[in-house]
Amino acid sequence: MPKNARLSSLADLADAKLCPRLVIKVGSALLVDKEGPRRAWLTDLVAEIAQAKKRGQDVIVVSSGAIALGARKLKLDKGGRGSLADAQAAAAVGQIALSGLWAELLGAHGLTAAQLLLTLEDLEDRRRYLNATATLTRLLDAGAVPVINENDSVATQEIRFGDNDRLAARVAQAARADAVLLLSDVDGLYDRHPSERGAQLLPVVTGVTDEIRAMASPVSGSGMGSGGMISKLQAAEIAELAGIALAIGNGTKDKPIARVIEQGIATLFLPRASRARSAARKAWLGGRLRLKGTLVVDAGAVRALGEGASLLAAGITAVEGQFQRGDAVAIKAQDGMVIAHGLCEYDAGECASLLGRQSAEHAAILGYAPRPAIVHRDQLVMV
Repeated sequence: MPKNARLSSLADLADAKLCPRLVIKVGSALLVDKEGPRRAWLTDLVAEIAQAKKRGQDVIVVSSGAIALGARKLKLDKGGRGSLADAQAAAAVGQIALSGLWAELLGAHGLTAAQLLLTLEDLEDRRRYLNATATLTRLLDAGAVPVINENDSVATQEIRFGDNDRLAARVAQAARADAVLLLSDVDGLYDRHPSERGAQLLPVVTGVTDEIRAMASPVSGSGMGSGGMISKLQAAEIAELAGIALAIGNGTKDKPIARVIEQGIATLFLPRASRARSAARKAWLGGRLRLKGTLVVDAGAVRALGEGASLLAAGITAVEGQFQRGDAVAIKAQDGMVIAHGLCEYDAGECASLLGRQSAEHAAILGYAPRPAIVHRDQLVMV
């Protein structure tokens, strides 16, 4: 099989050659109901994970449910989401129960569970991202099944993913996974709201476009989780930047992985042909959720960037935000559309002083020998 072979169907998710590393995200409503953990369902799911391991696949689990479990134990209103303090307290209690449950059920199949709790900063900061990558790699090499959740007991509104859909996509980037399977309470993406008459499930989507985004609903059907279809499309976009496929399937059914793979009931998001597997650094950069500032560029710069050029000061029309050299910034076209992410070679004040100027003028303005570009093409990724 060619080294550049890529999966193209839901059935390929079970092919250890096309998909040697799979991330599976499990939503809160699947793990917990009013009575507590859904042990019977989770037992069957773990059996499916064990089958994947026997096929020779690495499996990483991104598991929601800590807040829901903790809220039940602490008897908190609104499922533990009434306030940030409630959510943090519920997560602190529920995470112990959640990790113990995964460890017990995976252990019944002779598999070792490993817990990782991540915050947004763990995957936004380059050094911490590399540390997470190294840990995941070592665990997988040792045959363990990493079980990952957001560290909700310390995350705040300002520094959190907010949903495990996007966390799963970022984890897939860090782990250099081949695909992500988001198990939720829907079959996949429909061309309109599933409750509307004539709504059609889309089996395959190549690239997330404005037309595809318009089909999404922000509502989480269960009311227990924090995501909806919008967050799942955002996850698909993050995955696509690294050349990773992503599927959305219904986890409320028995043996949900088999239902997705064998019956083909799901939506598979495939990267566009132009999205080759990105280098690890560019995948990290493209998937960042927090950026320190913005550089607005003219039409000529948009064309040049699209052709693989670096961003020069002459093409910049505005500088927004406060950032330092080396910070990640968004690059926007005049219409406000983000076209790229990059690591800036200058701080915001210096960028403003160089605005629209030709390279030959930079030394006189700055008082020192300038760098070759505002954002070098090696530190830039088109989105």
